[in-house]
Order: sequence, then structure tokens, then C-alpha cells
Amino acid sequence: MAKNGNKLRLAVLISGAGTTLRNLIDKIAAGHLRAEIVAVISSSAAAKGLGHAAAANIPAFVVEPKSFAKPADFSAALFDCCRTARTELVVMGGWLKLVTIPADYAGRVINIHPALIPLFCGKGMYGPRVHEAVLAAGAKVSGCTVHFVDNQYDEGPIIAQRTVPVLEGDTPASLAGRVFAAESELYPQVINWIADGLIKSPVLA
Repeated sequence: MAKNGNKLRLAVLISGAGTTLRNLIDKIAAGHLRAEIVAVISSSAAAKGLGHAAAANIPAFVVEPKSFAKPADFSAALFDCCRTARTELVVMGGWLKLVTIPADYAGRVINIHPALIPLFCGKGMYGPRVHEAVLAAGAKVSGCTVHFVDNQYDEGPIIAQRTVPVLEGDTPASLAGRVFAAESELYPQVINWIADGLIKSPVLA
């Protein structure tokens, strides 16, 4: 990881609009995130988030699952891109595909989920579906979770969480906006902690 004041080298994984990517780019520009995004990797050539990478002159790779015969080949190609870019930390931002973490990146992949894990998470729980489920359950509190990634959906060790209230009259969209505001502060903070050596990455199976 980054040492002696060097910026932590990030690869950001996206599957869609890239709102998390845009936030990280903005935080770096404002001097609030001690990192450098050295690669953006998308699971879809149609992802709008690729436009954010282009605008910021960040090298981008498209690694689509449909291009590979086996899931293992997809994961291998993804991490080959990370190695090519000399990535120190892989940051998932709206990434929707399950991957297998290779040994050299165990404990060096993180994700942010728009709910308080272990609630409202797992396969198929992403985007508006999460907030719809929170409201349907009558929860009074929601939030976001940053966690290390293992080889299952949303099951890696939790690093940090931030809560937000669920308000009377909330819609999935209004709740999503409040949760994303929390994400926008928590994710850069966690990345800074990792860059400063304040969080020890576990070795994941």
C-alpha cells in the first residue's frame, strides 16, 4: 500500500452510471482523497461511467463477462488489468458482477453497499431494489457499508458503516439520495485510512 506520502493507486470497477467513480474523482481533485485512480474497469461497454473516466483522462478497460467462456476467465482478465496498471487497491463502485479474488489481491479489494450489512444485501440486492426492501420492511434506519470483498456477494469483513434516518414519506429515490450522500463521505475516508495504514487488510480465502 501507499507509503511515505505516496498516493494510493486505485482501480475503480463500474457497471453503470459511475456515480461513485465521479465522487472519487471529485474528492481527489479537491484534495480530500490521497489517491490516484490509475484504471477504470467496466463490466459493460455501454456503462455511462466510462465517460467520467474519459473526461478525467483515466485509462479505461472494458471486461465483459459475455466475452469469456468461464467465470474464472472473466475474473482473471479483470485482475490482469489491475496488475497492468500496478493497482494497489481495487475499489468497487456500482460493480454488479461476482468475481474470484486471486491470491495477490486478497484483502486488497473493497466495496460499498447502500445498506447496513448484514441487512438488505446479497445476490440481486443492488440499486433501487435495496431501498425498496428497506422501505417495505418498515426500517427506521438505513445507511451504507464499506467492506472487504471475498468470493461471495456482500460477505467480506466490514470496515465501516454510516447510518441515515428513514423518514416518513420516503421513496426509494429520496432514501437513495440520502444514502449516497453518506457513501460519498465514508468511501473516501476509508480509502484514506487504508492509505495511511490504519486498516490492516485481512487475507481472504
